[in-house]
Amino acid sequence: MTHDEVLAEFRDAGALLEGHFILSSGRRSPIFLQKMFIFQDPVRTERLCKALAAKIEAQFGTVDYVVSPAVGGIVPGYETARHLKAKAVFVERENGEFKLRRGFAIPKGARTVMVEDIVTTGLSSRECLASVADQPGTMLGAACLVDRSAGRVDLGVPLVSLVQMDIPDYAPDALPPELAAIPAIKPGSRGLGA
Repeated sequence: MTHDEVLAEFRDAGALLEGHFILSSGRRSPIFLQKMFIFQDPVRTERLCKALAAKIEAQFGTVDYVVSPAVGGIVPGYETARHLKAKAVFVERENGEFKLRRGFAIPKGARTVMVEDIVTTGLSSRECLASVADQPGTMLGAACLVDRSAGRVDLGVPLVSLVQMDIPDYAPDALPPELAAIPAIKPGSRGLGA
Protein backbone atom coordinates (compact mmCIF):
# COMPACT_ATOMS: atom_id res chain seq x y z
CA MET A 1 0.00 0.00 0.00
CA THR A 2 1.16 3.50 -0.70
CA HIS A 3 1.31 6.31 1.86
CA ASP A 4 -1.82 7.89 0.32
CA GLU A 5 -3.72 4.58 0.33
CA VAL A 6 -2.99 4.05 4.04
CA LEU A 7 -4.10 7.59 4.91
CA ALA A 8 -7.22 7.11 2.78
CA GLU A 9 -8.11 4.08 4.90
CA PHE A 10 -7.88 6.23 8.05
CA ARG A 11 -9.85 9.11 6.47
CA ASP A 12 -12.56 6.83 5.07
CA ALA A 13 -12.98 5.18 8.49
CA GLY A 14 -13.29 8.58 10.22
CA ALA A 15 -10.11 7.73 12.12
CA LEU A 16 -8.04 10.80 11.17
CA LEU A 17 -9.22 13.43 13.66
CA GLU A 18 -8.30 17.12 13.91
CA GLY A 19 -8.57 19.26 17.06
CA HIS A 20 -6.62 19.44 20.35
CA PHE A 21 -5.79 16.00 21.71
CA ILE A 22 -4.02 14.78 24.82
CA LEU A 23 -1.84 11.84 23.76
CA SER A 24 -1.05 8.82 25.97
CA SER A 25 2.34 10.38 26.69
CA GLY A 26 0.64 13.54 28.03
CA ARG A 27 1.87 15.58 25.08
CA ARG A 28 -0.62 17.49 22.91
CA SER A 29 -1.31 17.21 19.20
CA PRO A 30 -3.62 18.76 16.58
CA ILE A 31 -4.04 15.32 14.92
CA PHE A 32 -5.24 12.07 16.46
CA LEU A 33 -5.43 8.69 14.75
CA GLN A 34 -8.37 6.80 16.29
CA LYS A 35 -7.24 3.35 15.22
CA MET A 36 -10.23 1.63 16.81
CA PHE A 37 -12.33 3.10 13.98
CA ILE A 38 -10.08 1.07 11.67
CA PHE A 39 -10.26 -2.08 13.78
CA GLN A 40 -14.06 -2.09 13.95
CA ASP A 41 -14.03 -2.94 10.23
CA PRO A 42 -12.53 -6.41 9.64
CA VAL A 43 -12.15 -5.86 5.87
CA ARG A 44 -10.24 -2.58 6.33
CA THR A 45 -8.14 -4.12 9.11
CA GLU A 46 -7.29 -7.08 6.88
CA ARG A 47 -6.14 -4.82 4.02
CA LEU A 48 -3.82 -2.81 6.27
CA CYS A 49 -2.41 -5.78 8.20
CA LYS A 50 -1.87 -7.83 5.04
CA ALA A 51 0.18 -4.94 3.63
CA LEU A 52 2.12 -4.70 6.92
CA ALA A 53 2.79 -8.46 6.86
CA ALA A 54 4.24 -8.13 3.35
CA LYS A 55 6.59 -5.35 4.52
CA ILE A 56 7.62 -7.43 7.56
CA GLU A 57 8.43 -10.45 5.38
CA ALA A 58 10.40 -8.28 2.96
CA GLN A 59 12.45 -6.85 5.84
CA PHE A 60 12.85 -9.85 8.17
CA GLY A 61 11.97 -13.01 6.23
CA THR A 62 9.99 -15.77 7.89
CA VAL A 63 8.34 -14.90 11.21
CA ASP A 64 7.17 -17.52 13.73
CA TYR A 65 5.68 -15.30 16.46
CA VAL A 66 4.13 -11.87 16.66
CA VAL A 67 3.99 -10.25 20.09
CA SER A 68 1.91 -7.15 20.73
CA PRO A 69 1.10 -4.86 23.65
CA ALA A 70 -2.47 -4.97 25.00
CA VAL A 71 -4.93 -3.45 24.27
CA GLY A 72 -4.30 -1.47 21.09
CA GLY A 73 -1.81 -3.90 19.59
CA ILE A 74 -3.87 -7.08 19.95
CA VAL A 75 -6.03 -6.70 16.83
CA PRO A 76 -3.26 -5.62 14.41
CA GLY A 77 -0.88 -8.15 16.00
CA TYR A 78 -3.31 -11.01 15.49
CA GLU A 79 -4.33 -9.98 11.97
CA THR A 80 -0.72 -9.42 10.90
CA ALA A 81 0.30 -12.79 12.39
CA ARG A 82 -2.51 -14.43 10.42
CA HIS A 83 -1.01 -13.16 7.16
CA LEU A 84 2.48 -14.17 8.26
CA LYS A 85 1.16 -17.64 9.20
CA ALA A 86 2.70 -17.01 12.63
CA LYS A 87 1.42 -17.38 16.18
CA ALA A 88 0.10 -14.26 17.92
CA VAL A 89 0.69 -13.53 21.60
CA PHE A 90 0.35 -10.36 23.61
CA VAL A 91 1.68 -8.78 26.76
CA GLU A 92 -0.58 -7.07 29.26
CA ARG A 93 -0.01 -4.94 32.32
CA GLU A 94 0.41 -6.57 35.69
CA ASN A 95 1.22 -4.16 38.53
CA GLY A 96 1.92 -1.48 35.92
CA GLU A 97 4.41 -3.53 33.86
CA PHE A 98 3.93 -5.49 30.65
CA LYS A 99 4.24 -9.25 31.05
CA LEU A 100 3.45 -12.34 29.03
CA ARG A 101 0.54 -13.98 30.83
CA ARG A 102 -2.11 -16.63 30.10
CA GLY A 103 0.62 -19.24 29.59
CA PHE A 104 2.10 -17.40 26.60
CA ALA A 105 5.79 -18.00 25.87
CA ILE A 106 8.12 -17.45 22.94
CA PRO A 107 10.11 -20.64 22.41
CA LYS A 108 13.80 -20.95 21.71
CA GLY A 109 14.68 -20.10 18.13
CA ALA A 110 11.26 -18.58 17.33
CA ARG A 111 11.74 -15.69 14.91
CA THR A 112 9.70 -12.94 16.52
CA VAL A 113 8.44 -9.48 15.57
CA MET A 114 6.69 -6.99 17.85
CA VAL A 115 3.64 -5.46 16.13
CA GLU A 116 1.97 -2.24 17.31
CA ASP A 117 -0.82 -0.10 15.97
CA ILE A 118 0.68 3.40 16.11
CA VAL A 119 4.10 4.47 17.39
CA THR A 120 4.52 8.02 18.65
CA THR A 121 7.18 8.16 21.38
CA GLY A 122 7.79 4.40 21.34
CA LEU A 123 7.09 3.99 25.06
CA SER A 124 4.64 1.07 24.75
CA SER A 125 6.79 -0.57 22.10
CA ARG A 126 9.95 -0.37 24.21
CA GLU A 127 8.05 -1.68 27.25
CA CYS A 128 6.68 -4.55 25.18
CA LEU A 129 10.13 -5.41 23.81
CA ALA A 130 11.68 -5.25 27.30
CA SER A 131 8.99 -7.54 28.70
CA VAL A 132 9.95 -10.36 26.32
CA ALA A 133 13.71 -9.80 26.32
CA ASP A 134 14.18 -12.82 28.60
CA GLN A 135 12.28 -15.13 26.25
CA PRO A 136 14.51 -17.55 24.31
CA GLY A 137 13.11 -16.55 20.90
CA THR A 138 14.96 -14.23 18.51
CA MET A 139 13.56 -10.67 18.29
CA LEU A 140 13.98 -9.58 14.68
CA GLY A 141 12.45 -6.13 15.00
CA ALA A 142 9.22 -4.19 15.31
CA ALA A 143 6.43 -3.08 13.00
CA CYS A 144 3.48 -0.70 13.14
CA LEU A 145 0.73 0.60 10.92
CA VAL A 146 1.70 4.26 11.48
CA ASP A 147 4.97 5.73 12.74
CA ARG A 148 4.00 9.21 13.97
CA SER A 149 7.67 10.02 14.64
CA ALA A 150 8.53 10.00 10.91
CA GLY A 151 11.32 7.50 11.58
CA ARG A 152 12.89 9.36 14.52
CA VAL A 153 11.80 6.98 17.29
CA ASP A 154 14.48 4.56 18.55
CA LEU A 155 13.13 1.22 19.77
CA GLY A 156 16.52 -0.47 19.94
CA VAL A 157 15.45 -2.74 17.03
CA PRO A 158 14.62 -2.00 13.38
CA LEU A 159 11.11 -0.59 12.89
CA VAL A 160 8.98 -1.25 9.79
CA SER A 161 5.83 0.84 9.22
CA LEU A 162 3.16 1.13 6.58
CA VAL A 163 3.43 4.89 6.74
CA GLN A 164 5.59 7.48 8.47
CA MET A 165 3.98 10.77 9.42
CA ASP A 166 5.49 13.87 10.92
CA ILE A 167 2.61 14.91 13.17
CA PRO A 168 3.58 17.67 15.59
CA ASP A 169 3.17 17.19 19.30
CA TYR A 170 3.84 19.64 22.11
CA ALA A 171 4.44 19.78 25.84
CA PRO A 172 1.27 21.01 27.60
CA ASP A 173 3.07 24.19 28.68
CA ALA A 174 4.42 24.94 25.17
CA LEU A 175 1.34 24.94 22.97
CA PRO A 176 1.10 27.11 19.88
CA PRO A 177 -1.66 29.75 20.29
CA GLU A 178 -4.03 28.11 17.78
CA LEU A 179 -3.91 24.82 19.74
CA ALA A 180 -4.15 26.51 23.14
CA ALA A 181 -7.38 28.20 21.98
CA ILE A 182 -9.14 24.82 21.53
CA PRO A 183 -10.33 22.69 24.48
CA ALA A 184 -8.24 19.52 24.84
CA ILE A 185 -9.77 16.04 24.79
CA LYS A 186 -8.24 12.67 25.71
CA PRO A 187 -9.49 10.11 23.17
CA GLY A 188 -6.91 7.36 23.79
CA SER A 189 -7.14 4.31 26.05
CA ARG A 190 -4.06 4.67 28.25
CA GLY A 191 -4.28 7.00 31.22
CA LEU A 192 -1.72 9.71 31.78
CA GLY A 193 1.28 8.52 33.75
CA ALA A 194 0.63 4.89 32.81
